[in-house]
Amino acid sequence: MIVVCEFIAPSGLERLRRSGLEVFYDPGLWKDRAALKAHLGRAAALVVRNQTRVDAELLEAAPHLRVVGRLGVGLDNIERPALEARGVALCVARGINAGAVAEYVLAAMLHLARNLAGAAAHVAEGGWERTAFGGFELAGKTLGLIGLGEVGLRVARRARAFGMRVVAADPARLPWESVVQDLEIELCPTSGVLEQAHFLSLHVPLTQETRYLIRAETLARMPKGSYLINTARGELVHAADLADALRTGRLAGAVLDVVEPEPLPPDHVLRGVPNLYITPHVAGLTAEAQEAVALRVAEGVLQALGVKA
Repeated sequence: MIVVCEFIAPSGLERLRRSGLEVFYDPGLWKDRAALKAHLGRAAALVVRNQTRVDAELLEAAPHLRVVGRLGVGLDNIERPALEARGVALCVARGINAGAVAEYVLAAMLHLARNLAGAAAHVAEGGWERTAFGGFELAGKTLGLIGLGEVGLRVARRARAFGMRVVAADPARLPWESVVQDLEIELCPTSGVLEQAHFLSLHVPLTQETRYLIRAETLARMPKGSYLINTARGELVHAADLADALRTGRLAGAVLDVVEPEPLPPDHVLRGVPNLYITPHVAGLTAEAQEAVALRVAEGVLQALGVKA
């Protein structure tokens, strides 16, 4: 049996069902851990998103489990050593939604630069103050990227098309790589990226080294009046320090698609902060990306189970 305990796009669900295997689908099952454990008693495969904590405790309830499919790229909800100890395979849709996330980053920069929503609201309220909504251009500005993986590269490619200068920090990248040279990306240490970026966009996984990468100390190194965009993980940013930077004008604005915790509690320190725009973890949730991710994970799970196309 295949258990899918979080939302999966219809194409992926249909592919699983066409395999002839029994499929149990309940997109809200992750909320009831006891019920999830009960269903895992007969499961050969488990498909999750980012809400289900797949750890040793959960695996104890799944003696027949052979593969876990992750609908997305982040793995901080997956206890990989526990999977390896049990010989359970892991299928991840790495890179499939990178284009969607990259477009979100460009949309965030354009929103910060031109404030179309604010201008439209101003007109709807009867105003016509043109000089208040001129904004500024992205061309000639410096985009700083922390992390130059699949998403970071796609952001860089789009930013270069807008005439932006791109600086990036990623120890896995070398300056003579063709993709780095072709996009004219300037590689430098993280400190150099922070000190030069008009816009700073985060594209690194959550690790002990990257937790609270953006905090008072690092925010102080950024140019006054710069902008932060985070589509990676909420724990990369120290929320209270970000709130202070926005309230004091150290940063001119920020767009967060991820926060800690999710969803954002009513009394969270980021509530009511000026020039802060928070979206509910939607950067990779375009219709096209969801279909592609679902199909990729479904195919990977079935392959791990020995089901031929």
